[in-house]
Amino acid sequence: MSSTGYLEPDPSLVTLTHATYALHALGLAIGAFGASTVVGAFVFGWPSIIAVIINYVKKGEARGTWLESHFRWQIRTFWYALAWVVLIALVGGLLTIVLVGFAILWIGLFLLGVWAIYRIARGWLALRDRRPMPLPN
Repeated sequence: MSSTGYLEPDPSLVTLTHATYALHALGLAIGAFGASTVVGAFVFGWPSIIAVIINYVKKGEARGTWLESHFRWQIRTFWYALAWVVLIALVGGLLTIVLVGFAILWIGLFLLGVWAIYRIARGWLALRDRRPMPLPN
């Protein structure tokens, strides 16, 4: 056990966690430089879907280590982004009748994309520094 109170993770699991952040970042980049929205490519693109599957498959190995918080961080980022995409699409879609829906769709998806970029960047930087992510309130 380390001085932080966590078990020390296997080095290959640290490498795998870097790979899952890289997959999420690739999904975001595909949206930023492709024909999709940033968050659309993040939630519906193969890189992030593969990353979240890896997170679920390997999270048991991370239990008790500081990496557990990173697995939880990535999983929560993915599912919260998906939930917000659905909510924004429903509200924006319903309000397109009065034209304000288009603004809700584009502004909402843009802000959600910025949030997803922030979450993946913050997590990856903490991983680089071997720090756990904060626990949710």
